[in-house]
Amino acid sequence: MLTPILAKSTCATCKFCCSFRRQSLWETPIFDKATMERLSELFPNAKFRTAGPSGKSYTFDISDAYKTQDPEEEALCPFLDPNRGCALPPDLKPFDCKIWPLRAIRLSDHTGSNPHSQLKVALTPTCPAINKVPLEQVKQLAASGLGQQILDYAEKNPDIIKEETPFLSNIVF
Repeated sequence: MLTPILAKSTCATCKFCCSFRRQSLWETPIFDKATMERLSELFPNAKFRTAGPSGKSYTFDISDAYKTQDPEEEALCPFLDPNRGCALPPDLKPFDCKIWPLRAIRLSDHTGSNPHSQLKVALTPTCPAINKVPLEQVKQLAASGLGQQILDYAEKNPDIIKEETPFLSNIVF
């Protein structure tokens, strides 16, 4: 989805988005139940846990993958093949992974008067490759249809929506 601005080979070489520090477990991708069940069959060693406010979504559980208490230690996605990259079939790859480093976020309503806060698309600032792309190009890609596609998906799958934070404050759509 981001190939107009990020080459697949760049992402496949980097794999930054496929490793998670303890404090970034909120970034693990969300799966629906049917996908989680199919992945459990294909990858019997993968562990899952419920995720998101609805309790109807899942993410992989990598809590056992950490070997120390160091908060900077990283654990890899269980579907990452160190030689081939993502081992997931394209139809099972989570939407979160397809759009990273973009995220659907819910803007905070600082007045407290609006129970339905606004959804936007934000850029995660930690992707090494996207930081080499001019922000205007990212915004243009989002404006060309990808931003609306992300928001439409988020409306149907609200567990992928992240809350606005200073970390996720660079709005691109």
